[in-house]
Amino acid sequence: MSNAARLTANASNLADELAYLQQLIRFPSVTPNEAGAIAWLDQQLTLRGFSCELFECQGVSNLIAKYEFGPGNVFAFCGHIDVVPAAAERWRCDPFAGDIIDGEIYGRGAADMKGGVAAMLAATDRLLAAKPTQGQFYWLITSDEEGEAEFGSADIAKHLQNQGVRLDACLVGEPTADLRAGDTIKNGRRGALSARISVKGRAGHVAYPEHTVNAAHIGAQLAVALQQIHWHKDIEGSKTTLQVTGLHVPNSLDNLVPAQCQLTFNVRYSHGYRSNDVQDMVNQALAPWLNEIEVSWERPCEPYYTSGGGDIDLIAVLESAIHFCTHSYPKLSTSGGTSDGRFFANEHTQVVECGVPNHTIHQDNERVAVADLNAITDIYAQTLKQVFACS
Repeated sequence: MSNAARLTANASNLADELAYLQQLIRFPSVTPNEAGAIAWLDQQLTLRGFSCELFECQGVSNLIAKYEFGPGNVFAFCGHIDVVPAAAERWRCDPFAGDIIDGEIYGRGAADMKGGVAAMLAATDRLLAAKPTQGQFYWLITSDEEGEAEFGSADIAKHLQNQGVRLDACLVGEPTADLRAGDTIKNGRRGALSARISVKGRAGHVAYPEHTVNAAHIGAQLAVALQQIHWHKDIEGSKTTLQVTGLHVPNSLDNLVPAQCQLTFNVRYSHGYRSNDVQDMVNQALAPWLNEIEVSWERPCEPYYTSGGGDIDLIAVLESAIHFCTHSYPKLSTSGGTSDGRFFANEHTQVVECGVPNHTIHQDNERVAVADLNAITDIYAQTLKQVFACS
């Protein structure tokens, strides 16, 4: 029996996004362990006629799957199957069982983002049933998005580049919705940069402050100065925020002026900046204290932004698909944390994220409504239909 015939014969089992999600949740794929989830996807996509390549790096599993219909645009689904840990004793049910309670499917990764992967697989089934004749379709899946993301999608992007593959558009199935599937899509993500400032003062008795340099006072001044930075390149929908995340003074005596203080902060910055721009602006704000401080920078993640146009206007395609399925148009946003979309976005490749609601991600009792799972599957299917010009 051919792959196509086998697919048709098993359609009643293979076209159910809910069953796919339950199966994916049952793999306890805590970063970077794929725990069988990527192997299962490899099986499923191979059955459907995809050419699949699995490769590992530093314990991270990556999957590149390709289906070539004919000449035309190159489109990819991108996502991850790894999840954050789950404390089972705080859940209503087993976090790796996929139980359905009151119309919602519970499980670690149900929303972030095994729900998106399950919907992508169900939408892929519908696309293949329509027998498209043009374009190339990729699946790009990793087990290292929730961790440091050093050996996941970054390596997949390098792998594609080495093979001479240039994507026209990439749809990331991250949970982007506020209230219901399709109400918000992300056409970019802000960059992220953390820093640690060590303040050096001079200790002494609190009764004689003229002989001391109070590191805590300097730390407080630094926190105020950081909040006063004007981010002049911000635009509506992509605002820069700087949050002080820690202010620590290692001093247990109430009569001792502290000689040390440590301040930490994180910047989520607009696509108008790169990480070196952010560092320059912060250094300018801290200039009055440079003799008393040392600054170390950590975990830079550059932003990306998609404005539309190109060979595939992915924003327009998604807006059309969402309106077709929900009778409303989505809000565009760049809010939230970083995502693997940054590894695929470039001057040629449009990257947009669209998924289920995100209000329970990383929480105890993470879940997604079955109705939202069905809706995002319809949206993905309609998107594929337009991308690959199916009748």
